[in-house]
Amino acid sequence: MSMLDDINYPEDLRKLSISKLETVCDELRQYIIHVLADNPGHFASSLGTIELTVALHYVFNTPCDKIVWDVGHQSYSHKILTGRQKVFQTLRKFKGISGFPNPEESEYDAFIAGHASTSISAALGISIASMLKNETKNVIAVIGDGSMTGGLAFEALNNASSHPNNLLIVLNDNNMAIDNNVGGISQYLVDITTSQTYNKLRYNIFRGMKKLHLISDDSKGIILRFNNSLKALLTKQHNLFEGFSVRYFGPVDGHDVQGLVRILNDIKDLKGPKLLHIRTVKGKGFKPAEQSATVWHAPGKFDPMTGERIIVRALDEPQLYQHVFGYTLLELAEQNDKILGITPAMPTGCSMNIMMKAMPDRVFDVGIAEAHAVTFSAGLAKEGMIPFCNIYSSFSQRAYDQIIHDAALQKLNVVLCLDRAGLVGEDGPTHHGAFDLAFLRCIPNLIISSPINEHALRNLMYTATYSNAGTFVIRYPKGGGELTDWRNEMEILPIGKGKKLKDGEKIAVLSIGPIGYIARKAIELAEKENVTPIAHYDMIFLKPVDEDLLHEVARKYDVIVTLENGVIKGGLGSAVLEFLADNGYKNSVKRLGIQDTFVEHGSIPELYKCCELDAESIKSVLCELV
Repeated sequence: MSMLDDINYPEDLRKLSISKLETVCDELRQYIIHVLADNPGHFASSLGTIELTVALHYVFNTPCDKIVWDVGHQSYSHKILTGRQKVFQTLRKFKGISGFPNPEESEYDAFIAGHASTSISAALGISIASMLKNETKNVIAVIGDGSMTGGLAFEALNNASSHPNNLLIVLNDNNMAIDNNVGGISQYLVDITTSQTYNKLRYNIFRGMKKLHLISDDSKGIILRFNNSLKALLTKQHNLFEGFSVRYFGPVDGHDVQGLVRILNDIKDLKGPKLLHIRTVKGKGFKPAEQSATVWHAPGKFDPMTGERIIVRALDEPQLYQHVFGYTLLELAEQNDKILGITPAMPTGCSMNIMMKAMPDRVFDVGIAEAHAVTFSAGLAKEGMIPFCNIYSSFSQRAYDQIIHDAALQKLNVVLCLDRAGLVGEDGPTHHGAFDLAFLRCIPNLIISSPINEHALRNLMYTATYSNAGTFVIRYPKGGGELTDWRNEMEILPIGKGKKLKDGEKIAVLSIGPIGYIARKAIELAEKENVTPIAHYDMIFLKPVDEDLLHEVARKYDVIVTLENGVIKGGLGSAVLEFLADNGYKNSVKRLGIQDTFVEHGSIPELYKCCELDAESIKSVLCELV
């Protein structure tokens, strides 16, 4: 890797001749493959954007010029080329570098990027701000075709045509998000790609006219009308992006680094918004990833020579919560033909692909569009269907208005399953599902629940199906549970009722969700130190909260400890404090949860310890309280 060893920053890359860039790309690809083989991360996406990344840093004067990445899964080569090559092996590790762009980590990271469809909006803001400050700066938004299904991207495109800016949008089209893309946008990009005769001719005419000084950047209106007329003449269709008054170039080969450099140099100084459409292959250069990009989105450890994945999970270990959800959903759907599955582009991630395979006409992947997923579900529920809408907890924040206005307000029977709730590990602060308990608790007509184990998850899904109680939230964490025999005979649970797991004296621990197992371990450790017996209650429901249970606890125990895998401001602890204040109780309350901060990335055990939510830390709190 002699050439890559000499590249610490983009300025080193720019000293090379253009003929050397292919070698740089090859070395980057091999370096990423070998590092991620032992230190898992987002694999296929970053392999697909290596040539683009090299070309962007070669042509543009970063970090003065700004590259805004969408999602950030595709930015690993960007990190390596911008001063982080020597620490790249710490990627996503506790106290190591982030798996996503983060301005606090590097000045080359223009904007934090963990959620999709944000890059055009953010880059447009940066571009307009630089113009207002009379700065000469290029701003580039890199967005995948999967992210173009998000409404925010189109809001930004619409806005880009109404204000002066020099934004360059690079549309990385690989026909993939994590799973295969769906919907009209995907088909449109396929259609537009077939018009290569037009694109090549138009680009050559544009380039020739510019060299002959027959057109200038001030001729934007003429150029756009010429483009549109030529497009209509040759292909008999209108270009969507040109309809937004965004100049369109492409499609071009996204793995031809020298060709990308030439095109970027030609268009970088054009005035006004413009879009370069490139075609890439997700997992490029690693055959197993090219053949199965969804599996290789984040494959875990693997053999870099053979491509064999190293599966460390024992067969007799508990199933992942997402798998229990997926199999249970199919089981329920086989019994009730009103049950439907809805997912915003994550059928594999949330295991809804299990039902999708068995009942493809009853599962709807709506693309990266969480807000639409909720309102679409509300429409289905309005007509008597029972939609199970599965969204990662962190991404559900994007549908907050729809949860309030379109589901809860109308008391519609939407089952909102929030996967990856609580601390999720190496993906870090953009993905931790820390806020759902707090931001949902204030919404009327909403039931909020969290199962302590897999049996409880199945019972809650069964309850949500047949209770007809309105909008029903079930939140559960990433990873496996506690039970190897996870199948049970499902039953309807009484809504708003918790459960006493253990009696005690003086102190009662109230937990919600699977963190209750950590509470149980902490209580066992504390009692081994001759601490008085400690009571433990599983609340199950945050809303409606079990007031009978809370009256019992308040009358019997001097000290109440609340425990939740979420922010303590507004969650279970706040609900208990409000109840005690409203009813005149004077108990001492200790709230345990995620403090008022964004938690960094690292393994889940490391983060629990960092947040003092591990069994040993909780034990110490219990002993101090005694």
